[in-house]
Amino acid sequence: MVGMPLGIYVSIPFCRTKCSYCNFASDVFSRAVFERYVDRVCADIKHSPQVAAEMGGQTERAVDSIYLGGGTPTVLELAQLKRIFAAVRSQFDVTAEAEVTVECAPGTLTLAMLEALLRSGVNRVSLGVQSFVDQEAAAVGRLHKRETVLADIAGLRAAGITNINIDLIAGLPHQTSASWEFSLAEAIAIGAPHVSVYMLEVDEESRLGRELLAGGTRYHAHFVPDEEAIAEFYLAACERLQATGIAQYEISNFARDGFESKHNLKYWTRQPYFGFGVDAHSMLHSAMPDIDAVRFARADSLEQYTRGADVERTVVSTREALEENLFLGLRLNRGVDLRELSLKFGEDAVESTRAAIAELAGSGLMEQRGGFACLTSRGRLLSNEVFERFILTGEIVR
Repeated sequence: MVGMPLGIYVSIPFCRTKCSYCNFASDVFSRAVFERYVDRVCADIKHSPQVAAEMGGQTERAVDSIYLGGGTPTVLELAQLKRIFAAVRSQFDVTAEAEVTVECAPGTLTLAMLEALLRSGVNRVSLGVQSFVDQEAAAVGRLHKRETVLADIAGLRAAGITNINIDLIAGLPHQTSASWEFSLAEAIAIGAPHVSVYMLEVDEESRLGRELLAGGTRYHAHFVPDEEAIAEFYLAACERLQATGIAQYEISNFARDGFESKHNLKYWTRQPYFGFGVDAHSMLHSAMPDIDAVRFARADSLEQYTRGADVERTVVSTREALEENLFLGLRLNRGVDLRELSLKFGEDAVESTRAAIAELAGSGLMEQRGGFACLTSRGRLLSNEVFERFILTGEIVR
């Protein structure tokens, strides 16, 4: 895989408000912090060849995808956004056909911001809508209304950006089958070529998750639909979007033909990517013998990152690379090509997975189509249980 173009991810951990469901390393910070953070990110981009060498990874100058995520990148000053893009382009050779995505919160796309994005080469925008029902959006701390989203989409299209993703969350407080159907109908009606559908995550990493686990009522937790209802919402989305030509290609992602996220496909197909900023992760193919790849992560707190905390490094052995090919590849509807894995890792290595595949197929969680193994619709609902079956035994190289 030497010579494969990189994907670049830049984390912007700043928000106008912290949504109750959010479990990302993002929060509300004073604007006084923004410049210091951008300085650090730009310095890390400049020094990326040295970092790659220290980590033992191969890197390339060619880049065919850039993704600014968060947080809300569009809360930065225009000059700060331009500096980040300039730093990337000065260190890497961005291909002419590169996909350049920025995540945006509805209501942050001023005319000046749109102009700055266009001048920076942005050609794809992901809007964190979550719900087209104003009550549901407000209940989790979103600051926009349905009309805000519609105005932003009109502005994007007028500016020439038509590759737009809409994020939706199944399981928000107050959500019903009727209100979920309304949000799906709105996403379809506006003609977005890409829709991401996430089921509400309940864990200790978000305020809403902690309240749900504690059985409390803050953050409208007692109005969160039950697990069965959330699963039904997800399956309804799969059916409705598919029926209108927005085909599911990954567990949470749906797109019209040709509008699949090139950047996210790098993660699921184990192509190399370099991450910059708070809690940003990287995966580079290894420059060391008998090692498949190196993964490394930046500090997950703003304070630690800006003061230069060490990068956390993990070496990926050949056995672990096979595991990753399985549980990442199975996220895709097309599944994993077992013949391709046999050529890469050897038939004996892949043979060790066939018993698990057969058992999961018998349980209705997987199926085989030709030489591909893939999840069923039920398997996508229970994907974590499936992935656990592909953690193989054997010595781990570190």
